[in-house]
Amino acid sequence: MHGQSTESKILEVLNNLLTYEEIYACMLVRKNLEGIIPPIDKFKKEIEEIWEILHEVMEEVFVIIEKYSKYGYELGEIYFRVLDYEVMFYILPDSDTALVAIVPSLANRGLIEIIMEKGRRRIMEILK
Repeated sequence: MHGQSTESKILEVLNNLLTYEEIYACMLVRKNLEGIIPPIDKFKKEIEEIWEILHEVMEEVFVIIEKYSKYGYELGEIYFRVLDYEVMFYILPDSDTALVAIVPSLANRGLIEIIMEKGRRRIMEILK
């Protein structure tokens, strides 16, 4: 990893998360989906049909995250369901940025929470 940029190190973490069967998409973003997003073709095809509505709903969640962080409140995680999918936001401490994953609503949530927390911690290490 020596010599890699911060962005490429984070992309490596995101690409690793995408190797898990139940993680259909993931990204490190803030409002307007600004941030680091793996190539869309790495996302599972299942979410293509609902990408637009997911994008819209995610924007609303980032408004909430932004408001809380602006006033010094720290949110840890936010979850919401759209159709047959769950969107998991793992917010980085003291920021309006989140590690976001889209998973099937019937996924093994406990396992994915562990995987996401490890991903968030790895990203925080990279950003130090």
